Order: sequence, then structure tokens, then C-alpha cells
Amino acid sequence: MQNKGLIKFFAILFALVSIYQLSFTFVSNKVENDAKAFAGGNQEKETKYLDSISKEKVFNLGFTDYTFEEVRGKQINKGLDLEGGINVILQISVKDVLKGLANNSKNPAFNKALEDAKKNQQGNQSYLDAFFVEFDRVSNGSTKLASPDIFANRNLSDVINFNMTDDQVKKVIRKKVDESVESAFGVLRKRIDKFGVTQPNIAKLGQTGRILVELPGAKDVDRIKKLLSSTAQLEFWETYKIDELGQFLMSANDALKLTEKSAVGTKEVKTVKEDTLAKLLTDAEKTDSTAATTKGNNPLLDKFVGQGGGPVLGIIAAKDTAAVNGYFKRKDIRGLLPADKRYAKFVWNKGTTVVDEKTKKATETFELYALKGNRDDVAPLSGGVITDAGDTFDQMGKPAVSMQMNGQGAKVWEELTGRASTEKGFIAIALDDVVYSAPGVSSGPIAGGRSEISGAFDVTETKDLANVLRAGKLPAAAEIVQSEVVGPSLGQKAIDAGLLSSIVGFLLVCLWMVFYYGRAGWYANAALLLNLLFLFGIMAAFGFVLTLPGIAGIVLTLGTAVDANIIIYERAKEELREGKTLGEAVNAAYGWKGAMRSIIDANVTHVLTGAILYIFGTGPIQGFALTLLIGIVTSLFTSIFIARIFIDKDIANNRSLMFCTPTTKNWFTGFHYDFIGVKKWTYLFSSVVVIVSLVSIFFVNGLDEGVDFVGGRTFQVKFEKPVEPTKVSEELSQVFGTPVEAKIFGDSDQLKITTKYKIKEEGTAVDAEVNKKLYDGLSKYFNNITYDKFVNLYQGKVYGVLQGSKVSATISADIKTNSFWAVLGAMLIVGLYLVISFRKWQYSLGAIAAILHDVIFVLGLYSLLYKIMPFHMEMDQHFIAAILTVIGYSMNDTVIVFDRIREFLAGNVKGTFKDVVNASINTTLSRTLNTSLTMILVLLIMFIFGGESIRGFIFAMLIGIIVGTYSSLFIATPVLVDSMNKKEIDEIEKRHHANE
Repeated sequence: MQNKGLIKFFAILFALVSIYQLSFTFVSNKVENDAKAFAGGNQEKETKYLDSISKEKVFNLGFTDYTFEEVRGKQINKGLDLEGGINVILQISVKDVLKGLANNSKNPAFNKALEDAKKNQQGNQSYLDAFFVEFDRVSNGSTKLASPDIFANRNLSDVINFNMTDDQVKKVIRKKVDESVESAFGVLRKRIDKFGVTQPNIAKLGQTGRILVELPGAKDVDRIKKLLSSTAQLEFWETYKIDELGQFLMSANDALKLTEKSAVGTKEVKTVKEDTLAKLLTDAEKTDSTAATTKGNNPLLDKFVGQGGGPVLGIIAAKDTAAVNGYFKRKDIRGLLPADKRYAKFVWNKGTTVVDEKTKKATETFELYALKGNRDDVAPLSGGVITDAGDTFDQMGKPAVSMQMNGQGAKVWEELTGRASTEKGFIAIALDDVVYSAPGVSSGPIAGGRSEISGAFDVTETKDLANVLRAGKLPAAAEIVQSEVVGPSLGQKAIDAGLLSSIVGFLLVCLWMVFYYGRAGWYANAALLLNLLFLFGIMAAFGFVLTLPGIAGIVLTLGTAVDANIIIYERAKEELREGKTLGEAVNAAYGWKGAMRSIIDANVTHVLTGAILYIFGTGPIQGFALTLLIGIVTSLFTSIFIARIFIDKDIANNRSLMFCTPTTKNWFTGFHYDFIGVKKWTYLFSSVVVIVSLVSIFFVNGLDEGVDFVGGRTFQVKFEKPVEPTKVSEELSQVFGTPVEAKIFGDSDQLKITTKYKIKEEGTAVDAEVNKKLYDGLSKYFNNITYDKFVNLYQGKVYGVLQGSKVSATISADIKTNSFWAVLGAMLIVGLYLVISFRKWQYSLGAIAAILHDVIFVLGLYSLLYKIMPFHMEMDQHFIAAILTVIGYSMNDTVIVFDRIREFLAGNVKGTFKDVVNASINTTLSRTLNTSLTMILVLLIMFIFGGESIRGFIFAMLIGIIVGTYSSLFIATPVLVDSMNKKEIDEIEKRHHANE
């Protein structure tokens, strides 16, 4: 081998750099373990400890040192499935962005296109593209996007004019939407920087308008989701006082008597107190209130359970707020408002919960306010004018938020407070249409723009609100379309399972290589060990995230890393059998006509399928693909160059090296099996398998499609003792009012619960509602567990929701579309490569036939077995990753055989075309079986020790590798033979002297 010194230099250099990069991970883990020991399980204490030492020097290399903050930034990042935490994908509402750009246009074609785009949006189609399609259809050329009442408005006058074509306007709108997503990205980045979690990650997902946010270590599920999706619509409104709307409330109550039935006689009824009615009636110039005050005769006023005053119109029980909202939305009721108050906007405060000391029953009530709205529903002052905000405490010692406005905001604020002071009025401070406080102003106008919000806050809320105000307002609503929550204890379990499978898999591969190849096996193992060092070093250097599927990718790399060595060693043995010296045999094996062509062809197919998996996958699947891709590169380097350094040393020292042991010397040699001769039987067997599989998939069992493909919410719940899944399913179905599926997940005291309840509805309120229903339905199975402990994450959590995920209908449609194109694309691109590499389409046809056979076989097996297997066999992203991996590895064996066929056809092997092909298969059988065997070994280890969450994923690959080995021998090659035309066969046999 030439340039041996240079290769040694780079190998040593890469090893040192890798050790240097990995050292940060070891130091960081030690510090974090010390923090855990110091905190004794107290998560808040642990976080404070780590924050306190973030600037301290913890790693000294002699020539430089690093603080804990710097060390933590350079460690290998663990994914949520290993670290625990929260992962969400936010979809910026392009619909809201378009409304804003169109200045809330009332154009019927525009608004119909907005609505139809949501309904008719296809999988993998962006909302913006769907809107353009629907607008073209609805307008049918009669209305232009550049109409003055759509996008050629005052706000966009500098970039759009009414002379522009729709295509020109579309380009501008696309740019504006991208800018809105970029703005949202910036706002969210500022927000998550204040969450106090380690190694937060935020990334835009292509041009989809979606933003991925990962918060390792985050615990408070509901709070985090609310913070991420909140638009932070802070507004300042003048309010009506109770004496200004008392007459309206009385008139509304009288009008409702004609259409509404009061809940007289029910135990839950509470009528408004006499003093509250008196207040209303006095201010409303009452005349005769006898009828009005009769208990149970007032549809509206009977719902008042507390006295109002100032800006508060009254206090309403939580159960009645929806009814009151409905009353105020009715046209006939709003028509009773005086002309100068016709734009009044009725809103609620945050709410108050009171616990009756005697009954211990909690009652939640809300205060009703009327804001001085206007035709455009625009507040006099919005939170956009705030330049800084911070959490503080008011003069009474209650949590508050201080804020500073810009010059323009300060001027408007001075006018508002001045008017409120003169009129003895009130200013409501509302966040997302919820009033947090409505103070009066008694000391004259407030100048300078500095003020304070106090009211119904707790310390956490003031911190969150200050954070949101500092970061700014999202340009549009951010809907959580996909989320995953993983508890830290579950993450530790995944780490333990991953480490165990990795170690056992590594040892088994090493033992097999030594057993089969003797001393040459030790050289392959040394290369394998160095390969793992390089792999982890690269991951640390580039900040890649390690996930549980990523660990699976590393274990798979153990199997593939020795593939190149196996191919080389088997070729070297063949050369030695032909009488060549060790040096000649090694040079021939490492040559292009020896093993290199097969190695390159096989690994290119791996790279292609891995790249497709990375492009179409998300989250952990990308981690799996990335690990595979890095592993391919590092294993090629170590297998080809590092192992040869040791082999060349043996050659130089005249040491004997046979690439086998006395036991394995003649294994897989001397085969003369007629693979082509049995093709009728293998075709028949495979045809039956394919037919049975297709019948099961399309007509009998179907496939167990997971939430990734159909949408829904999944929860992994750990109970205190074994439960009956059928009973739990029935009980939860009653609670949710829709079918809920419950299956045992691993142990009998753990269930995987899936529901599609309100999956088409977005918003954190729906997520919280689902969590609450789940808690209500399952709380009886736990011993005094609170809602927070059931839902939220914390260190050492044993019972309750250990993991939860949500996939919206939109996301699931995209995943399904991406999965289809990923599998189809992988087959086509591999086929195209083989056409280019082998220069004959018949090779590509044989490979595609084998791949298609393998995919249908695995799908069929999953369809037939998912109802009876003790582990989950769902169709999800992990399953698609397994299918694509199977495609890559199926090609490995096929390419090895095809390369030998090409070599023999170009050489001097005697016999018929069938004889040449059979000889090609028989002489490569040792390579085929050895490479497959190492893969099967590591997959079996992962299947046994890798953990419940990836068992179905591993099973698909395990079956795929076995079937792929079969198809490369009995499907791909026979199809290649049968697709050759007679003229070509005659020419081949003439060259090989078939009749001699």
C-alpha cells in the first residue's frame, strides 16, 4: 500500500481529535452526575447548582481551560428519547399571515379561497400553494390578487400595484410569507433562550412554514406548549363601566326571556344577589323590577353569582360562560346596544377558583368586562410598542410585570391614562383577549411610557409574560401540529438498553470475526474499534444529536463496518487458493478488479438510501440516517486502510496469514448448487408470498397504521399495578366520547393509549383538555396522584404519563406522502445507479424485482402478524426507516453477486450462460452469508436488548435482511438471467465456449 506513512499520520491525528472532542462529553457527564448527587433528586436544586457553576472552570488541558458552559456546549447532545424533554413542531398559520397582508380583506373570493385551501389541502402541499390553487379556481379570472381590496392595499403599496399579474403577486406573497416565518423563528428563538433548559434546539423545516423546537430536560408540558404557541397579543383597552351598560344588560335579559328557558329547580342554579340587581337597576334608571328579580326568571341575570363594580359587569360561574358568550354573539341581543356602544367587546378575566371550606368543593368564576371596541377591532395600544419587560412585585408584594414603551407608545399611553383619569375610567390590560387587570387612573396621565401590570398573576406567569413581551409578538398564530413528550426516567431506560445492545453486539461481531478469520479477524476488530472512535468523535465535533434510533444506527454500523473486511478477506482467500503469494493475494483483493468495485457499489447504494432517509425523515429518523451515513464513511476508511496496515506488516515480516482458522478453512467452499435450476420453485414460493401479502394488506387485515400516518395522540402510561387494557379502553372511550385504543406496551402494568379525539382542532387548550380527560379517566388506578404529577415530567418519575406524542392530520398526511416517495425514490435511484454502473438495464431490473419482493414480504408479514405478536408492529416513520434500510442492505448482497457475474462474464470461465451465473453465485456465497450473518447477529441483539420502543423497527430490519439475502440469490439473479435476450446469451456462450 502506497502512502502508508501518510495514512498512519491521518489515522493518529483523527484519533487524537476524536478523543479531544469526546473528552468534553465525559467531563460534562461527570459534572452533571455530581449535580445530581448534590441535589438528591430535587430537579430545581440541580438546575440551580448547574447554573451557579456555568462560568466556573471545570476542564483544564494544560494549555487552555474551559468553563462548564463551554464544556456542555461541546458535548454529544442527547435526543429527547434519551434525555427526556419536549419536542414540538409548530405550524405558523399562513392563513393569518395572508389575512394580515390583505389587511383583513372582505373580498368574497379571497375569503372563500382561504377556507377552501384548509379543507382541500393535499398531503405534502403547503397551505400557500393550496390557497393559490383555490383562489384561481374560485376567482376564475374575474378577480386579481392585485385587486385594491386584496393585496394591492396601502400596506403593500411599495411592492404590489394593481397592474401586476397574479404570477407576479404570488412571488411577492411567497417572499412575505417566508419573512413572516423567519420573524416567527426569531421570536421563538428569543423565547426558548429564557426557558432555562440545556441545549435547546430550534430549526426551520425547509419551506413548509414549520418550526421544530426541542427542549431537552423541559418538564412542565402545558406551560411550555402555551409559551411556544402564544401569539402574545398584549393590548390596552378602555372599558365601559357597569353604570354605562346596566340598561343594556336588563334589556338583554328581558329579550332572552322570550327565547331561553331558565334552569329553575335544578340544584346548580344560583341567582344574582339582590344587591347586584339593585346596582344594575339603579344605574339603568329602573322603573319596576319585581318581575326581573323573581328567582329563575332571568336567563342572563340568573347566571350572575357575584357583584360587579367599576369595569366588572358581573361574576359568572365557569359552567355558564359559554352560554353568556352565546347570548352576546346573537344579532338580536347586540342590536340592543346603544349606537355609541355597538362595537362593545365582551371578554373575561383569567378566572378565580374558590374552595368552600365546608364542602371542600372548588368553584371557578370569571369576571365579565366590556371593552370599548371599534369597527376594525383594533386596540388603541398594543404590546408591539413595548421595548423591555421584566418580572417584579407591586407595592402590595404581589407578582407583577414592569414594562417600558417606545416613544410612540408612551405618547398614546399618556393620552389613554389622561382620559381615564379625567373620566374616572379604567384601562383593561388584556393578553390574547383575557383581561389580567383593569386599573383605574387617579393621579393624572402617566408620562414616559413606563408602567406596571399587576393582577391575577403568580410568579411563573409574570416570568413567562415578561419573557414573551421581551421576545416580541409572533406574526401569526403558531399551531402545535406535532409534539412528543419523554420523561427522564424513560430516557435513562433507553440509554441503558442502547448501551447494553451496543456492547453485546460489538462483542459478538468481534468474536465471530476472530473465530472465522483468525488473526485477520483481530485486525478487522482493531479497525472496528477505531471506526467507533471516529464515529463518536465526528458526532461530537459537529454537534450531532444522539437518539435511540441513532444508537440502533451505531449498532448496525458494527455489522456493516466489517462488511468491507469480509469482502476483502474472502477475495484474498480465493487468490491464495489459486497459488498466489500472500502479498500478491492481498494486492489483488484490494484492487479495483478484486474487492474494491463490489465495496464501492454496495456502499454507494447504502449512501443513496441513507440520504433519501435523511431528506424525507424528521427528528430521530434523521438521527438514524445521519449515524448510518457517517458510519459508512468511517467504516470504509478503517476497513480499507487501517486493517491493511496490520496485514502489510505481516507481509513485511513474512508471517503466515490465511484469513481463516483451521475450523473455518473450508466453510462455504466447493459449492455447486444449481440456483438458476430451481428458479421455478423459488418464483412459485415468492409469488405465493407476494399474493398472500397483498391480499392481507388490501383485503383482510390491512396494516396497523400508527398516529404518524393517520394522526392522533399517543400516551405511554405506567400504572402502579397490572391493568386490563380492554377495560381501560372501554372506560376511556366513555370519557372521550370516541373510541380509544389501549394496548400493553412491554410490561403488563404499562399501556400505550391512542386517541383521535379532536385531532383536527389545534391549540394548547385542546391539548390540555385531552390531558385532563386522560387524567380523569385513569386517576382511579393511582393512589392519590395529582394532575401535575400525572402529566408533567420530573426526575425519578415512575408512574403516570412517561411519554406522549401528537401528530395532527396535516402532518400525518405529509408523513404518509413523504414515506411513499422515499420508498419509491430509493428503489428508482438505486436502479438508476445500477444501470450506470453495470451498463445494462437487466441488472437494474433484477435488483428492483428483489427490492420490491422484499418490501412486499415485510409489509405482508406485518399485516399478518401485528394482531398476534407481543410487541407493536405499527406503520410509522420508524417502520419506513427500516424499509429503506432493508433496501440498502438487500442491495449489498445483490451487488456482490452481480459484480462477480460481471467479472466472470468478462473473464475466461467456461460453460453455458447458466453455468457462469451459477458459478458466480456459488463463489460469492461465503461473502453473502457472512455479511448477512453479522447483520443478523447485531439485529438479534438489538431486538432482544434494545427496548420496547424500537422492537418493531428492529424486527422489520431483521426480517428484511433475511429475506434480502434470499432474494439476492433466488430472485434478483434469476430475473437478470430471464431478462437477457437470446442473442446476448448466444454471444456470451460463444465467448465462453459453452460446448467445449
